Amino acid sequence: MKFVIISDTHGEHRKLTLPKGDVLIHAGDISRCGEEDEVLDFLEWFKELNFEHRIFIAGNHDFFFEKNSEEDIKKLIPSNVTYLCDSGITIEGIKVWGSPVTPWFYNWAFNRHRGEAINRHWELIPIDTDIIITHGPVLGILDQTTRGQNVGCKDLLNTINAVIPKVHICGHIHEAYGQENISGTMFINAAVVDVNYLLKNEPIIFEL
Repeated sequence: MKFVIISDTHGEHRKLTLPKGDVLIHAGDISRCGEEDEVLDFLEWFKELNFEHRIFIAGNHDFFFEKNSEEDIKKLIPSNVTYLCDSGITIEGIKVWGSPVTPWFYNWAFNRHRGEAINRHWELIPIDTDIIITHGPVLGILDQTTRGQNVGCKDLLNTINAVIPKVHICGHIHEAYGQENISGTMFINAAVVDVNYLLKNEPIIFEL
């Protein structure tokens, strides 16, 4: 099965050229400010893409998904699109889990304080998960800012080390785009825009 991974489109989704694949995953920040019109435009675009499965999570810019109820959000999600929020889906035996949560930073959407508050979300991840999608990276892997700071989540890293998924997908830190294979897990930061919010990076592809 061929997976195509993107993240941090920030409203620039219609300018993307996507390769062919079976599953498309977006790891959050579909919008710039989380306004409803931005979200609706993204969903209209996303649902028409030529993939058998289309999965996305929200990111710290996507306030719409934090401010609205689960019931209201469900009404807007197209039937051929999967939205994950501390939840999972199984695709042909491959177990996928997604969460929008990131460590606290200037009171953006889905921010949680490090430690107990954020761990409550990571503890929900099943031990047999194959692909984990979180908006933010783990500490020390694809999380370095232009100032050289590693800003990923240590608590999430501990969970990844316990679960050992085949793949961990994130975005959030635009300048840390890339992929690394470490201890049996493929780590992917799929942010397609750079620090200036300009489209720069290609979608990342892998097969399972």
